[in-house]
Amino acid sequence: MNFTQKKHLGQPEFIALIGMLFATVAFSIDAMLPAMSDIAEELTPDAPNRATLIITSFVLGMGLGTLVTGPLSDAFGRKKVILAGAVVYSLGAALAWAAQSLELVLAARVLQGLGAAGPRVAALAIVRDLYAGRQMARVMSFAMIVFTLVPAAAPLVGSWIIWLSDWRSIFIAFVVFALCCNGWLALRQPETLAPDRRRRFSMRKIRAGIVEVMAIHRVSLSIFALGFVFAILFSTISTVQQIFEQSFDRADEFPYWFGAVALLSGLASLLNAHLVMRLGMRRVIVLTLVVETAISVALSFAILVGALTGPVYFAAFVLWMVSVFFVAGLTIGNLNALGMEPLGHLAGLGASIVGSVSTIVAVIIALPIGFAFDGTPLPLAIGTAVCSICSLFLICVMGSEDP
Repeated sequence: MNFTQKKHLGQPEFIALIGMLFATVAFSIDAMLPAMSDIAEELTPDAPNRATLIITSFVLGMGLGTLVTGPLSDAFGRKKVILAGAVVYSLGAALAWAAQSLELVLAARVLQGLGAAGPRVAALAIVRDLYAGRQMARVMSFAMIVFTLVPAAAPLVGSWIIWLSDWRSIFIAFVVFALCCNGWLALRQPETLAPDRRRRFSMRKIRAGIVEVMAIHRVSLSIFALGFVFAILFSTISTVQQIFEQSFDRADEFPYWFGAVALLSGLASLLNAHLVMRLGMRRVIVLTLVVETAISVALSFAILVGALTGPVYFAAFVLWMVSVFFVAGLTIGNLNALGMEPLGHLAGLGASIVGSVSTIVAVIIALPIGFAFDGTPLPLAIGTAVCSICSLFLICVMGSEDP
């Protein structure tokens, strides 16, 4: 206890720091969105849909890194893992900036994702080290407010960078962002995991943990249900800029609409905090997925029969996009809680496994949805409906009672 009490950041500064570390992932994804058409034109003009791999390759690297980041932070300390991750992340950004082919850019993005797994997992561990119970929930809620501002602003920042220079300069911005956040961490935040609480890193334990976790019925179902929800989110993020450009000829407006939707989606977390206490986690998830299935099926049918045109078509798509972000806010936290509930005996490793496997599953599912883009929102709407149904089915198989 004395180890963490000797030095302690004030709570406002601590919350701001953690929020910015969490935002590394969102900034790394969302700032690239305005560059999708430029990347496609320069690196893959014959197959422009391959530009969506700029998003999914980063997410894949992050999913792989998440598997080992938690155990590594338990063995070597939180700060060392986050700072080492920043080095890997910055190296990936530099390589992507210099790469002259899409394949090399994608490899560099995977490396970036591996580095971004550091703040994704170890920053949460720092919060757990210092806070518990309602205090932890309160700190996380405030940190998420900081986090929400970054994806709202990131596409606009990316578009400004492209206007001032070119799409490759966004990777320089990633390095600057990492230097600022991790310099702040290095200078101001003391290590929170005392040496006598550290556990030796072991791949054997990780393998055994994966087998144990996946053998628990409730956990494995939650992981795959979460994977389908993540797939909805990742496929939407990776194709939405193309839809704005090709379906609605509103590429210049995209950063502003995306920012507005991201800010509005922040209400989903507040709504979930209210609903989950009254209805329970499973019921909130089920109701959310039923509504999303209905909305996505309705949008798909309307597009197929040509019932939507002009401003009405655009308004319908924007409202659908809001619904997708609300699905994330109303299900991801609850699915994580359902998956983690039986894993109290291996919480750290369990969190890494749940996060890693669900993310990798999501990438596998999101890839064909992104490749199916045909210049309209139809493939994305159909893919969202199918993923919602699959996730809903898994939750229904799990049972009807909250733990």
